[in-house]
Amino acid sequence: MKIAVVILNWNGMLLLEKFLPSIVEYSPEATIYVVDNASTDDSNSYVKAFYPSIKIVKNESNLGFASGYNEALKCIDADVYALVNSDIEVTKNWLDPIIKTFEAELNTAIIQPKILDYKSKEYFEYAGAAGGFIDQYGYPFCRGRIFDTLEKDNGQYDDNCEIFWASGACFFIRSQVYKKLNGFDGEFFAHQEEIDLCWRAINEGYKIKYNSESVVYHVGGATLQQGNPMKTFLNFRNSLLMLTKNLPKEKLYTILLVRMLLDGVAGLQFLCKGKPKHLWAILKAHWSFYGFFAVYYKKRNNFQQQQYYKVKSIVYSYYIRKVISFNDLFRIK
Repeated sequence: MKIAVVILNWNGMLLLEKFLPSIVEYSPEATIYVVDNASTDDSNSYVKAFYPSIKIVKNESNLGFASGYNEALKCIDADVYALVNSDIEVTKNWLDPIIKTFEAELNTAIIQPKILDYKSKEYFEYAGAAGGFIDQYGYPFCRGRIFDTLEKDNGQYDDNCEIFWASGACFFIRSQVYKKLNGFDGEFFAHQEEIDLCWRAINEGYKIKYNSESVVYHVGGATLQQGNPMKTFLNFRNSLLMLTKNLPKEKLYTILLVRMLLDGVAGLQFLCKGKPKHLWAILKAHWSFYGFFAVYYKKRNNFQQQQYYKVKSIVYSYYIRKVISFNDLFRIK
């Protein structure tokens, strides 16, 4: 099985210096690529000088996460793409269990490893943790992370199981499936494009898996920090676009209406916390969504999976029931 480890980079030379060594050391069975989104630092010169075996693919402009990968993968030949953030440290034999799963399970299209926090390695990392799910209203959460609460890794998710979405921080996908689904949605630019892609894969009958035997460590927030209003804009807008594309038709308008109300509450919370820029980001996200709605409605598949959510409302579970760990979502009624 031919694997391409593909690292998207934008002005991340310091990250490449820090994290390329582990990828090179522990990925002998893969061809490694750095996809450069028109960096203005010395990223390309550094890779050429210190890692001549790594192939560089240059995009003409900063296309973001979604289109950056879409454009680059057109010229990368592999059976499986391992899309890896530039702030990921991998571990010995991290590729072995992934390869074995793909070889044994032909209907498994996408796999995520266990993602732990690079800065606090005994804890799960925000972006993916032990595999992702969404609630009825499209809010994402993970085994090991609900909103901003991270669980300590005590082996509670040391399994291999089916999940709803895999993190874009370290995302394995069969190349033929990626091409069949036309890759990520380029309009997303960044954030939640991997959830959208996974949802489309599920609607096509494929499975998404988590494999705890493969472990990586993620810094997180290296491109857009958690408190950045642009991140707020992209998350809120892209979530609504994703719902429009993938929700069962009979639930679409009801769910969108509830989401708009919940997003309004979130905006008021930002205002009360003295963060008016985030309220403005949510308002801009909704205006952008209204402009895209007709286009995205036409992108809908002929079949939408009815049971797409794990819990009805993760917002209610977390803020009202005070549930802060994934397993407790199903223990407490």
